[in-house]
Amino acid sequence: MLKKTSSLAAAALIAAIYAALCLLLAPLSFAGLQIRIAEALCVLPFLFPQAIPGLTVGCLLANIIGVSMGLAFPADVLFGTLATLIASLLTAKMPSRWLAPLPPVIANALIVGIMLTVTLGGWASSPLLYLYNILSVGAGELIACCALGLPLLLIFEKNPRLRAIVHRLNAR
Repeated sequence: MLKKTSSLAAAALIAAIYAALCLLLAPLSFAGLQIRIAEALCVLPFLFPQAIPGLTVGCLLANIIGVSMGLAFPADVLFGTLATLIASLLTAKMPSRWLAPLPPVIANALIVGIMLTVTLGGWASSPLLYLYNILSVGAGELIACCALGLPLLLIFEKNPRLRAIVHRLNAR
């Protein structure tokens, strides 16, 4: 029972932090050329799988609120959340921390980049618009996940208290 409670608490905390970061930094989180700082958290499934539902729910909440505030497209609710879920599941399977940022970068670049192109220009959009959106979303993800996410992993691995929390979450 304690394991389930701890897992639920970890997921809820991650969801709250993700959504709060997105909304506090809304100009960066929902801009055309976005660097969603909260995406740095997308490396956490590498350390503990309890982060997966937290990231997914946090992204869903941030996108729903973003849509209601006129900052995001309705398609973001489905496709942005789907990208985060896929990225989180793949990150949990990465063999090393150095590869942990790649799934969020690739999943979001492809899924959100294509969603933006279709939302803004329709299916008949120029291939250059597809490429631009994929590269711009990917660049923002690269900054968030590599420049911020990798140091976050290192902090979790080096800090004895955080390492103990991760160990307790992963204990069977």
